[in-house]
Amino acid sequence: MPDQPSRPAAFRRAFLSGLLLLAPLAVTVWAFLRIVDLFGGVFSPWIAARATPFLPASLQNSVVLGLASDILGTTIVILLIALLGWLSRYVLGKYLLGVGDRFIREIPGVSAVYNTVQQIVATFGSQGRSSFSQVVLVEFPRAGVWSVGFLTNRSPGEAAASIGGEVWAVFVPTSPNPTSGFFLLVPRQAVRELEMSVGDGMKMVISGGAVVPPWPPVKHAEPAR
Repeated sequence: MPDQPSRPAAFRRAFLSGLLLLAPLAVTVWAFLRIVDLFGGVFSPWIAARATPFLPASLQNSVVLGLASDILGTTIVILLIALLGWLSRYVLGKYLLGVGDRFIREIPGVSAVYNTVQQIVATFGSQGRSSFSQVVLVEFPRAGVWSVGFLTNRSPGEAAASIGGEVWAVFVPTSPNPTSGFFLLVPRQAVRELEMSVGDGMKMVISGGAVVPPWPPVKHAEPAR
């Protein structure tokens, strides 16, 4: 059986472990108090000077006024620290992202791939995906050949009125780069609606047909009651 550490050694080890746990917290609290004391000392007299004319004579030099000034000064410091954090996270972060974006676009070869990926993300992100309401099939580019498309509008306005009859707007993307494609106005009866989700249709187009959602759809068994 290994020798048990002596009580002084065990106490010393426990004390050092606790000290290591408290040290970061103590440093943070100390730094925060120093910041509050430094900048709060600037705001507190200013607040007290502005508030004194509006207070009764009995409160102008009271402890309550000093305490209230310190509290308001501390609040202002906390808000300024939060504002600094917000600026560093969003404003400075966006600036750095913009600089990185421009740098990548200047690299020959890499810029073409980067632009393509950005276009795919923009097209099939949450905003672009919402413009596609359903996956459909249309005969394109000729009769007897079917292409996967996305229904974008069931009432394409003046164009439909000029053609006559019910016409749907369909976007047929190219594969494997779906950021380009063909905008078609197809008669309603020539459009075949599919049950697959828009996400599955996107995967099918981007993969060139290598990824096909199962059919019939897999039904998950209901849990036994």
